[in-house]
Amino acid sequence: MQFQRSDFPEGFLFGVATSSYQIEGHAYGGAGPTHWDSFAATPGNVVRAEHGQRACDHYHRWEDDLDLIRDMGADVYRFSTSWARVLPEGTGTPNAEGLDFYDRLVDGMLARGIKPAATLYHWELPQALADKGGWRNADMPHWFAEFTETVMRRIGDRVWSAAPINEPWCVGWLSHFDGAHAPGMRDIRATARAMHHILVSHGRSIEVMRGLGMGNLGAVCNFEWVTPASDTPEDIAAAARYDAIYNRFFLGGLFRGEYPAEVLEGLGPHLPEGWQDDFATIRAPLDWLGVNYYTRKIIRHADGAWPNYAEAPTRLPLTQMGWEIYPDGLRDLLIRNAREYSGDLPIHVTENGMANPDTPDAPDTARIDYLDAHLAAVQEAIAAGAPVAGYYCWSLMDNYEWSLGYEKRFGLVHVDFDSLARTPKASYQALARWWRD
Repeated sequence: MQFQRSDFPEGFLFGVATSSYQIEGHAYGGAGPTHWDSFAATPGNVVRAEHGQRACDHYHRWEDDLDLIRDMGADVYRFSTSWARVLPEGTGTPNAEGLDFYDRLVDGMLARGIKPAATLYHWELPQALADKGGWRNADMPHWFAEFTETVMRRIGDRVWSAAPINEPWCVGWLSHFDGAHAPGMRDIRATARAMHHILVSHGRSIEVMRGLGMGNLGAVCNFEWVTPASDTPEDIAAAARYDAIYNRFFLGGLFRGEYPAEVLEGLGPHLPEGWQDDFATIRAPLDWLGVNYYTRKIIRHADGAWPNYAEAPTRLPLTQMGWEIYPDGLRDLLIRNAREYSGDLPIHVTENGMANPDTPDAPDTARIDYLDAHLAAVQEAIAAGAPVAGYYCWSLMDNYEWSLGYEKRFGLVHVDFDSLARTPKASYQALARWWRD
């Protein structure tokens, strides 16, 4: 790595991120069934039908995992809470074991000098709520507010930061329009309603946490830099539609109280009645914006039904996920998001990293190069005036990569999924050398 702490502004924070279902082991501790359990049990949805029932067994190994975070010198651990672990039926009586687990986890971070950065929801919806329509149901904001109050009454006095929902685009579009994640739908009406209800649920969750006296509350969205495949009007328009759906829909709701015209062209007729009246809730004031960034997309026009776009190939190197490595996109998104949406609010790069076919015997130099280039992009954004305040690697350890099972390795720490042994990789050691400065 070419950097050290002194190369970044005073107080700049470094950290690592994970999510509950991907590492904890959902079979343990009284957690209820989720729509991801059902999705994974359906043939064809997940590579080798792999699931999160054991995952990395973080539920039992959390102390050793927190030691790994402490020992590399990370300031922040961005973790998530499992709704079905806390409320197995989605509402009603809490699971004491689940609340006790997150209580111990937060105390364990504080005891090691690590700032707990909580994300309430990272994709595993309780099956009981999925049976009622999940994010399509207009009652979701009420249910999500109840979940927020239940878990944050227990740990909210000790978390350093909190955000309601990880990557709304994945929860809404990828899961209801593309069908690639649970609940695996391909339905434009379901998509419109899910995307809107996600934002209303976010706003209600912020309101609940403010009511509990909590601060340092934010939103975490995922972004891809978008480039037209050519300078033809058709490709430029297609790229604008992709950008509006992926990058600008959620920011527009959160910061402007409006949705982009390019999205309303397709989703507008399917939004719930009175949707325009919900922006007062959606725009609940935030203290920071989280940016998850991995890649760029080159977009071309495609004939057919809205949204009329398709991905074009790139000549740049790819990660194990098949994603183009394009650090300039992180720089440009950080600058654009600040100028056009979040203003002076601190921005945290809440996820950035790469999947690589790692083995414990070979240094993951490709990941070191990836992180190095993206940290340089962060520096360039700061130099251009973007108020970037933190950078968190995805992920602490290899884990369950949703519909792609366990073969895509994002971790700074290698996990043997037979023995569950953890082995820090060269990238972990490289970051530790200067994070500990």
